Amino acid sequence: MKYARGVVWIHSAANALCPHVEWALSKALGQPTRLAWSPQPAQVGTRRAEYSWTGAPGTGERLASALLGLGEIRFEVCEDAAMRWAYTPSLGVHAAVMGPGGDLMVSEHRLRAAMDGAGDLRATVADLLGEAWDGELEPFRMAGEGAVWLHKVS
Repeated sequence: MKYARGVVWIHSAANALCPHVEWALSKALGQPTRLAWSPQPAQVGTRRAEYSWTGAPGTGERLASALLGLGEIRFEVCEDAAMRWAYTPSLGVHAAVMGPGGDLMVSEHRLRAAMDGAGDLRATVADLLGEAWDGELEPFRMAGEGAVWLHKVS
């Protein structure tokens, strides 16, 4: 059986949602999942956590889907160097293909559609790359003074 691996970053979840996040991840992974929660300085009253996982290919999509229904959380899920899902309550979900170096990849078909569409090409490409999601998530990605908790999936 081929395995995939990745990371789930819960950037912010209200204290009351933390057990629901763990339950959703447990259900998607098919095994009990406990997270090491810490306070999220970017938003008082919320917590953050990181979880590395291994599973069948497609597990990242199942994890992202399981978290989508929880409401007021911010998260990212990466599967290998293949896919990234980012979610914020104000923007919704952004799914993107990742290259081996962690760069987001945009297919020729999507680029051609962006060029053929009416409107601002720069804004369309920024949307394809998820710039708004990165902009909103960046303050939540920061680990706080002296703490390092985010790492690169390789």
